[in-house]
Amino acid sequence: MKELKKSTRREPVSRKKNTAEKKEQTAKKSTKKNTGKEIKKENKKDTEKGTWKSVTKERVYDPNGKVLVITYACVVLFLALAVYMGYFLQMKSEDVINNPYNARLDSFSDRIVRGSILASDGTVLAETTTDDAGNETRVYNYGGVFDHAVGYSSKGKTGIEAMANFYLLSSHVNLVEQAGNELAGAKNLGDSVVTTLDMELQQAAYAALGDRRGAVIAMEPDTGKILAMVSKPGYDPNTLLQDWASLTDSSNNQGQLVNRATAGLYPPGSTFKIVTALEYMREHPDDYKDFHFDCNGVYHNGDYSIKCFHSEAHGSQDFMKAFANSCNGAFSSLGLTMDLDRFHATAEELLFNNPLPLSGYSYKESSFNMKGGAGTWEVLQTSIGQGTTLITPLHNALITAAVANGGTLMKPYLLDRVVSAGGEEVKKFLPTSGGTLMTATEAANLTELMRDVVVEGTGSSVRTDAYTVAAKTGTAEFETGKETHAWFTGFAPAESPKIVVTVLVEESGSGGKIAGPIARQLFDIYMGR
Repeated sequence: MKELKKSTRREPVSRKKNTAEKKEQTAKKSTKKNTGKEIKKENKKDTEKGTWKSVTKERVYDPNGKVLVITYACVVLFLALAVYMGYFLQMKSEDVINNPYNARLDSFSDRIVRGSILASDGTVLAETTTDDAGNETRVYNYGGVFDHAVGYSSKGKTGIEAMANFYLLSSHVNLVEQAGNELAGAKNLGDSVVTTLDMELQQAAYAALGDRRGAVIAMEPDTGKILAMVSKPGYDPNTLLQDWASLTDSSNNQGQLVNRATAGLYPPGSTFKIVTALEYMREHPDDYKDFHFDCNGVYHNGDYSIKCFHSEAHGSQDFMKAFANSCNGAFSSLGLTMDLDRFHATAEELLFNNPLPLSGYSYKESSFNMKGGAGTWEVLQTSIGQGTTLITPLHNALITAAVANGGTLMKPYLLDRVVSAGGEEVKKFLPTSGGTLMTATEAANLTELMRDVVVEGTGSSVRTDAYTVAAKTGTAEFETGKETHAWFTGFAPAESPKIVVTVLVEESGSGGKIAGPIARQLFDIYMGR
């Protein structure tokens, strides 16, 4: 009986143990058999119960120990953020700082005295002065001579003041001086920018344009340096705040605040024959010089008539003579023979309807609208630079510069270097290519055409024995009953170009007689050095 009782007591223990072992084994097998859906269900249940440990494990690792999708996504997002931040800091930080809507700009000026803007020879064009009471005044030492090029820093920012805002509100004074200023509660002196603007050429262009409305651009074709930029009418940046009401009065506004060099859009007139000639040569590479046209002063095509300037009869014209004499009849007629879709493509290759390679400086894009299927009148007008085609003086200068530089356009730029208040160079800007607009052969052929304009055509006002010039003049109609706009664009010396000059004078007459002599003054100064 005792043994039986003893045996009876032990038997339940054994059964409990075996039952527990079986449950454990069953649980292990069940876990091994679990796959994606089962894991998700269990995780959901665990989450509802508040068991976060198992949820975390199952979200990070699958049964084989592989990283799951959410981990990959986090890594990818982190890397993308890191790449973007690197790109932003290297490429976009200046754009954000220079943005006029960036409210943090004021905090920069609270601790830094805005730096100066200098001409290429070191002449101070704009500087900040401080009186005994600590009041700062931005002073423009040459008034309206550099108004649009340099711009202003009140009522928003324009020109170089806007372009160089990041540098002018940065300071690289030595650490000892910075520490001393911090202790004294004084501001650090901002860095200054040395521009590419040539003091003598800028003053000459300003004087040559006189009281007429228009613009003058001078630049180096092989570097892209802008040497002079003048726009009239202008304003005195020293009295901008006092004059603001009158300058912005629409009833008495002459557009003084508009930089006509970069934002003035005009019909290109006969300067556009550079583009038309290029397209014709592309379509007739071997026989373009065989073109012939008899000009009697007026070209008739059906119900349409195209007149040469003052209805002058040029007589028998080949391609070279038609370009030199700026024969409207000849170029209108050859326009009708061309592939209009290819013509449109060539115009866009020359940056019509496209951004210009000018960073940080406000400008307007030029436009060319004619496409395949255009009517006869549109073709006749467009081929000679009339119709709806519009261009800025800057863009005209860039096309000319590409011709002068063997087909390669160098990016135009206005900042040469940044220097600290102590005179140490902080940053240097170097010439960079803006792309190839045409082949070297095409550029050479256009140079030959433009050379004849000066030697025996409409560009005689810049002809001299001292140096050679290649150019194209233009006389652009824009409104019935009003005087034409005068254009000139060219470079010197023709055989080894060093300077490009483009001139636009509003409502003034012919390009050869009005715009050409202005360009001649700049050529004489530069080539006389």
